[in-house]
Order: sequence, then structure tokens, then C-alpha cells
Amino acid sequence: MDKNRVCPDCGGALRHDSSSGEIMCTKCGVIIEKDVFDYGQEWREFNWDQAMNRRRSGTPTSFTKSDKGMTTEIGKTSDIYSLSSDQRKQYFIMRKWQRRISTPIERNIKFALTELRRIAAQLNLPQILTEEAARIYRIAAENGLVRGRSMESVVAGSTYIACKKYKIPRTLKEIADVFPLDVKEVGKTYRFVCRQLGIKILPPDPLDYVYRFANELELPAKVQTRAVGIIEGAQKMEITSGKGPTGIAAAALYIASLIEDEKRTQREVADVAGVTEVTIRNRYKELLKKLDLEDKLVNLGLEIDINDDKVTEEE
Repeated sequence: MDKNRVCPDCGGALRHDSSSGEIMCTKCGVIIEKDVFDYGQEWREFNWDQAMNRRRSGTPTSFTKSDKGMTTEIGKTSDIYSLSSDQRKQYFIMRKWQRRISTPIERNIKFALTELRRIAAQLNLPQILTEEAARIYRIAAENGLVRGRSMESVVAGSTYIACKKYKIPRTLKEIADVFPLDVKEVGKTYRFVCRQLGIKILPPDPLDYVYRFANELELPAKVQTRAVGIIEGAQKMEITSGKGPTGIAAAALYIASLIEDEKRTQREVADVAGVTEVTIRNRYKELLKKLDLEDKLVNLGLEIDINDDKVTEEE
């Protein structure tokens, strides 16, 4: 069981009970999966000879392969030219029929998984997340959810669901731009798939984006710590409710950079966060006012115009 998975209901840690074959939440007790098989090896190997003698299986199954890696693919190889003409003819016939006997859903899944692997490489997504996205897309295709929608939008929506499940900070815009697709289309498809498959996703947390944005802006650890404190204070006062997590994270980092004398412009922060400068200013203004941070900035000798991108030191 992947240790990064969390309970879809309460966000608690999951535990695998090997005696009952169940995966349950340690916090609320809900059973996530039952009759779970252990696919791990039951033998040990310490050298290549032992590995060759004790291994009795091939490569593990994978949702990122259209056949889950269980089908013998009749592919292309130069070895066929050492065969007789009759054997080569039989080979080409077998390969042609292998392609023909696949169902429309299988062909759709095959093309979709190729796209999924491409965007996973571009977004630098971990393998476990790619597997989850492939699993979600496969279920969606088998339930007829791709019909009437573009394959790319369902792939993008499945990828976004997997990112949110594993708390990998990727925005809808980032995923949509890889194809490229309209952000609204991807968002609509994402919500449709969640609704139809009964997938419960916790609201995104601005804290998930802080460290990533800070690294891209080359901000030191003290700025990140300050930004985390600002966001946690805003969450306690429920300032973040109903607002985009990327905008909150970006504004918190902008304020933290001013306080810690590691200034970044609103434009720089907005470009990294994928939001507009207007969003930065609105969230920034609101955080300053409700968290009583205006006086702190003034005491540091900063003259700040919330309607402009410029921050200057008082003379």
C-alpha cells in the first residue's frame, strides 16, 4: 500500500490490516478497500543466481499499460528476417489480427495512456501518481464517461484528481497548458468524473503550494516559514474560505518576502503562481488588513502602495 494515500473522508492516515486484507482509516475507521491481495514476493534473493532460480513471475502489472502489462505484444523486430517467407507471412498476419481484435474502449485507453505518460513526463509526476491517473481514466472509459468528451480533457481531469489525492501541487492551468486545453473545459470534466465515480476530494490547501512557489522564486527557508505562519493564521480566521489556494499562497509569500527583506515583485510572484497581479493585490490587501500586518511592514521602514507593484524604503 502506498504510504502517501490518505482517507478521502477525513484526510487521516491509512493502515493495511494484513490479517483481514483491509485498508482502513486510522482516524475515522472507514474501510477504504477490502480483500486486498499482497503482490509482494515471499522469497529473498541476495545474488543474481538466486534471483534467476527463485523468481517465478514477470514484470508487475501496471495501469499505465493498456493491457496492464499482461499481454504478449507481437511487435517489430529485425529477427523476423531470419525466418522463412511463410513464417514471416504468418508473423505479419498475427500482428495485424492482434491490432484488429481490440475493442474500441481498448484502443481508446491505449491512445489515452500514451498521452498520460507524455504529460506525466512533462510535469515531472511520480510513477505512483501516474498509475492512479491511469486507473481513474480506465474506470471512466469503462463506464462510458469519455463518450461525448475529448479524450484529452478526461486524461487531464484524471491527472488532476490524482494530483489532489496525493497532494502534489499542480494547478488546473498547468495541466491544461500541456495539451493545450481550455482550463474551464478541464475543470468541468474533472468535476463530472468526480461526481460520476463518487470520488471525494478534499479542498486544496494553500500550504501545499508554498514550498514549490518559494523554490521557484529562490526564496530562503525563513521566508517559507513566515509564509506558512501567515497562511495558518488566515485559515484560523477562515479568511481562505472560498478563495483560490494558489492566490493565497502567492500573496502570503509576497508578504513574507517583504517582512524578511527578500523582496520579490508582484509580477514575479504572479508568474510563478499562474495567477494575475490583480489576484495577488486583492489577497495581499485582505491578508494585511485582517491579520494586522500593515503596522509590521511600516515599522520595518517599508512604504507600500497596495495599488502598485512597487515597494520602497522610507527615507
